[in-house]
Amino acid sequence: MPSPPLSDQEVSSTSSPGVTAAAADSVTDGDPEPHSTSQPHSTSHGQQALSPAECGDAGDAAAAELEDMEEEEECEYPPTGYEYLDHPADVQLHAWGTCLTEAFEQAALAMFGYMTDLSTVEEADTQEVTAQGHDLESLLFHFLDEWLFLFSAEPFFCASHVEIVEFDRVQFRIRARGYGEAFDLDKHPQGTEVKAITYSNLQVHDDDDTDTHEVFVIIDI
Repeated sequence: MPSPPLSDQEVSSTSSPGVTAAAADSVTDGDPEPHSTSQPHSTSHGQQALSPAECGDAGDAAAAELEDMEEEEECEYPPTGYEYLDHPADVQLHAWGTCLTEAFEQAALAMFGYMTDLSTVEEADTQEVTAQGHDLESLLFHFLDEWLFLFSAEPFFCASHVEIVEFDRVQFRIRARGYGEAFDLDKHPQGTEVKAITYSNLQVHDDDDTDTHEVFVIIDI
């Protein structure tokens, strides 16, 4: 499972492009003020007071109900997805999946999704990329860099779905296929340009024992 974010963030998920995947903690305007505890509550006129045993049962029930409400309010992540984390100058991509392959795929979609609305991108064409590294971190860097090159130059390809068809962890090599179409300003909204992938604070976490398969990448915008 992905690590919980440490700061406010905008979240996106490929399960529904352009739609929030996991809501960040926030304060809602107009929330009622907390009840004052300076004065004890009293039973209403004509209502019989509860016995100590009944009070205990009522307290237990209230505590259980409060615990259930807190669990429902906790931020829940989908099995795969990505989000954008705040960064002083650039933006950090956080992507995860049920395995490292899915986390890499989601990272590529996060990058494309920052440049346009993926819900407007049809899977009309396919492009393949290969990437080579000397470890998982450099492999992720080159994997994303290959996709960025396809978007920035001919054929100006934007993928709404990325599938890794070969992931060699011994030779640190990836072959992947993207499904999408050429970027067209008349059809696709222009988001924020991604100038480059960076090695700054680039992280790859792959731990089957804790079910953690996630990556963090800072992109230059």
